[in-house]
Amino acid sequence: LTGTVARDIAGPAVVISFLVAGFASLLAAFCYAEFGARVPRTGSAYMFTYISVGEIWAFLIGWNVILEYMIGGAAVARAWSGYLDSMFDHKIKNFTETNIGTWQVPFLTHYPDFLAAGILLIAMVFISFGVRVSSWLNHLFAAVSLAIILFILIFGFILAEPKNWGAAEGGFAPFGVSGIMAGTATCFYAFVGFDVIAASSEEAKNPQKAIPIATAISLGLAAGAYILVSTVLTLMVPWKTLTPDSALSDAFNQRGYKWAGFIIAVGSICAMNTVLLSSLFSLPRIIYAMAEDGLFFQIFSRVNPHTKVPLTAILTFGSLMALLAMIFDLEALVQFLSIGTLLAYTFVAASIIVLRFQNSKAESPLPVNCQASPPPSNASLGSESNVDLKEYESFSDKLQLVDKEKRGKEHREPGQLKAAFEPYLKFLNNCYPGEVVTISMVAIMVCAISLCSVLVFGNTHLHLPTWSYSLLLLLFTLGFCLSLFFIWVHEQQPKASTFQVPLVPLTPALSILINIYLMLKLSYMTWVRFAVWLLIGLVIYFGYGVWHSKENLREPRSHGVTARYVVFAGSSLKETVQTVQPKTQDVMGMAEVTAEEEDMR
Repeated sequence: LTGTVARDIAGPAVVISFLVAGFASLLAAFCYAEFGARVPRTGSAYMFTYISVGEIWAFLIGWNVILEYMIGGAAVARAWSGYLDSMFDHKIKNFTETNIGTWQVPFLTHYPDFLAAGILLIAMVFISFGVRVSSWLNHLFAAVSLAIILFILIFGFILAEPKNWGAAEGGFAPFGVSGIMAGTATCFYAFVGFDVIAASSEEAKNPQKAIPIATAISLGLAAGAYILVSTVLTLMVPWKTLTPDSALSDAFNQRGYKWAGFIIAVGSICAMNTVLLSSLFSLPRIIYAMAEDGLFFQIFSRVNPHTKVPLTAILTFGSLMALLAMIFDLEALVQFLSIGTLLAYTFVAASIIVLRFQNSKAESPLPVNCQASPPPSNASLGSESNVDLKEYESFSDKLQLVDKEKRGKEHREPGQLKAAFEPYLKFLNNCYPGEVVTISMVAIMVCAISLCSVLVFGNTHLHLPTWSYSLLLLLFTLGFCLSLFFIWVHEQQPKASTFQVPLVPLTPALSILINIYLMLKLSYMTWVRFAVWLLIGLVIYFGYGVWHSKENLREPRSHGVTARYVVFAGSSLKETVQTVQPKTQDVMGMAEVTAEEEDMR
C-alpha cells in the first residue's frame, strides 16, 4: 500500500496522507468506541445503524462491511503473495506468466495469483477451528511484526538520504494537495482494522471499558507505524523507483542489503497474516448477525456445535475472497475497499447524532413521572412536606396544570428544544422530539455532499467561475453550520458511565464531512463497481430480506401500562390522586387523560 500510494499518487507526501487518514479514522473510531461500549453486540456498523436509523440502511451498511472485509482480505493476500515472490526474485510471477499466461484487462491483475488464493484458503481453515486457535496465531504473528517494524525503523533511518525528498527527485509533494488527498482516500485502507474490535464486542468480558481502550491503542499504534515506515521508505530510495507489491523489501535490496530485505519480507508476511485472520474472523460474524435478523439467507446463521463458529459463512465467503485475490489488481482492491469503509464510517457517525438526541430504547416506554404509584394515604394528603409537593409538581407539570415558568424548569426529554432557546426559536416548539434533529441530519448530509462536490470537481470537471465557486462554497458551508446549530439547541441523552464521543454533534459531523470528501476523491471506476455491488445488495434485500425480516414479522409490542391517573379537583393544588385500571391506551403508551382532567384544563 505504501509503495503504491507513494509512487503513483502522492510521492513522499504519503506521510501527510497517512496523517490525514489517521485523523479521519480517529473521528470514526470515537463513534465506533461509543457504540461498541453502549451496544455490546456482534455486528459492528451494521448493528449500530440498525438500532439508530432503521433496517434498510442497516442492510446496506452490513452489505458494505461484507465488501470491506472481503476486499481487505483479498488485498492483503495479494500483498502477501508479492512479498513472498520478492524473496525468490519474482520467480513465482515469471513462472505463472510463462506457463499459464497473462491478460490485459483494466482493474484486473496481469496474471492469476494462485498463491494469494491459496494463502486465503489456508487461513480460512485455521479460522474454522474457532476463536482460540485464531487468537493464538494472531498473538504470535503480532509479536514478530512488532520486532520487524522496530528493525525497519532503526536500520531505515540509518540509511535515510534527505536528498530523496529534494527538488531533484520532484520534491516532497510532486502531485500537490490533490495528490495528498487522493492518497489519503486510498490510505484509509491502513486503518480499517479498529472496527474489528467493535464487531467482536459481544465476546469481550467488560466491553464498556475494553472497547474504547482497545480502539484507541490499536489506532494509535497503526497510525504511528504507517507514518514512520512511509517516512523511512521514501528517504531510503527515490519514490519513483518503488515497487508497489513489495516496496519495503525491494528498497533494502536496492541499497544492497538483500539479507535485510529477506527479513522484512518475512516480517511483512507475518504482519499480513494477522490482517488476514482478522478479516476472516470478523466477516462471518457480520453475515451471522444479518442472517439472524432475517435480512440474509438463514443458512449463514448456523453455528457449528463443536467449533462455535458460523462455518458455512466462513467457507462460502472465504472462497469468494480467494477468488477476488486471484484475479483483481492490488490498487483496484484497495480503492474498492476504501469507498465501502468510508461509507460505513459515515453512517456510524450519523447514527451517533441520531441516537444521542432520541430516547434510549432500553428505557421504560413511559416517562418516570407518568408511571403509576400506590394510592396515597390520608396522612400524605394532608402533609405540607416538600417531598409531596415535588412529587405533585412533576405530575401536574405533565398534565399542564401549572404555569409556563414551572414547565420551563422540568426535565426535558432528548430531542426536545432546550429551555434557554425556547423564546428565540418559537417556530420549533410544535415539533415532535427528535423531528428537527432528523431533518437537520438529512440537511447535513446534503450540504456535505454538495460542499465536497464543489471542492473536488468545481475547478477541474465543472470549470466554475471564481464567483460562483466561492458563492456555492459559502452557501453550502452556511447550510452545514446552520444544520449543526439546529441539532445543538436540542437536548441530548444524559451522560452515561460508558465512553461517549466528545463535542456531539460537531465531532461526528466533521467525520461525515471528511469521509464524503475522501470518497469523492476516488476514481469513477471505483464508484461504478461500488454501484454494481450496491445493486446486487438491493436485489437480495427486496427479494429475500424484506420477506424474512424478523423486525417486520414481529407483532406490535404492548407498552405494558398497568394504571392511569385520575385527578379530582379541589380547592388547592393538592388534589387527590388515585390509580385505576386502564381501559384504553394511546399509541405512544402515555397515561390516558380522563374527563375530570379535561374539565380541570
